[in-house]
Amino acid sequence: MTSRNEELFTRAQRTIPGGVNSPVRAFRSVGGTPRFLKKASGARVWDADGKEYLDYVGSWGPAILGHADPVVVEAVRAAALDGLSFGAPTEREIDMAERLCELLPSMEMVRLVSSGTEATMSAIRLARGFTGRDAIVKFEGCYHGHADSLLVKAGSGLLTFGNPSSAGVPDDFAKHTLVLDYNNPAALEEIFQARGSEIACVIIEPIAGNMNLVKPSAEFMHLLRRLCTEHGAVLIFDEVMTGFRVGPRGVQGLFGITPDLTTLGKVIGGGMPVGAFGGRRDIMQKIAPLGAVYQAGTLSGSPVAVAAGLASLDQISKPGFYELLTARTTRLVDGLKASAAKHGVGFTADSVGGMFGLYFAQAVPQSYADVMASDKDSFNRFFHAMLDAGHYFAPSAFEAGFVSAAHAEADIDSTIGAADAWFAANGR
Repeated sequence: MTSRNEELFTRAQRTIPGGVNSPVRAFRSVGGTPRFLKKASGARVWDADGKEYLDYVGSWGPAILGHADPVVVEAVRAAALDGLSFGAPTEREIDMAERLCELLPSMEMVRLVSSGTEATMSAIRLARGFTGRDAIVKFEGCYHGHADSLLVKAGSGLLTFGNPSSAGVPDDFAKHTLVLDYNNPAALEEIFQARGSEIACVIIEPIAGNMNLVKPSAEFMHLLRRLCTEHGAVLIFDEVMTGFRVGPRGVQGLFGITPDLTTLGKVIGGGMPVGAFGGRRDIMQKIAPLGAVYQAGTLSGSPVAVAAGLASLDQISKPGFYELLTARTTRLVDGLKASAAKHGVGFTADSVGGMFGLYFAQAVPQSYADVMASDKDSFNRFFHAMLDAGHYFAPSAFEAGFVSAAHAEADIDSTIGAADAWFAANGR
């Protein structure tokens, strides 16, 4: 009998490329039929067949309070009753800007946008306009949205510019992007020595989440800050995923590093589409209408999205929130590691705040190459077994996962129990 999910996927492919509106949703990495979700509440989601799952995707990060949090939903309802969009300034936009500057001291001024991609592409344009330089540096495995300059993979050698990683990206765009190995201090030193005067900015996921969870070393991060300062390059922390997910001041708070610009999204929208970029006042004042770097958006600072974001930020700022979230996430990864070790499965896991990574490997990856060397086939089998058992992880071995405040200890233990059954059946 054909499931409702299968029927919807077949129907979707007639009018939507690949049947989805964002590629990872298609399950191409893991195989099988994507789940079409129709409802979410707390730590759970339900698909089109009515099957319930414990959710560890969390809309790829925003659902830090859990789905359909009643405080956030009420804020959205109240804002929507006053109008969905005005195309004019509102007081609530000021409230959001002030709140972000309060929570992240590196941000002296903020511009609200509608997505993380818009935030990162705008921050790079701003860095180029501020420095008068063209070249940008990014890192293999880090994803910063689908702007042309960022869909670039490493070239044939360290000192060559990158190559397009997507059709439709002109070589003339890609040639201004240098791609380095994540967590490689020697490569950083070499590129700045050779091309420091050409580099407008370095953009980095300060803890990577788009090649699975990969943490940088303190040496690497502090060197990055020093080199950008010495060579006049703008340091951009892409905290779209990590911002308010890993701690109350993001990764910059964990490392004690002040970036020049920060990009945000996910959590600051509370489940609604919103993004932001901000940082040093002297840089931000180059944005129109004050400066010559143009950026605009009709739906920027949407009153409904900002209301959701403010309601979410208010709740996660309460004392003890991150301690509890971190404890829940640690409980999950420690339980999974212990179970895998007990059954002799080559598996490990890592976490920070409410983010986690699962790796079918002997050690936690330190780079994109390490992640690519993990056992993808074992992950795919594990993913489908867990999905069948009602535990919904990201449908790719190269994506981080998320725990929410709505996940109870019993939920975590249930997931560990389901995984233990799989490890037992697939171990030595």
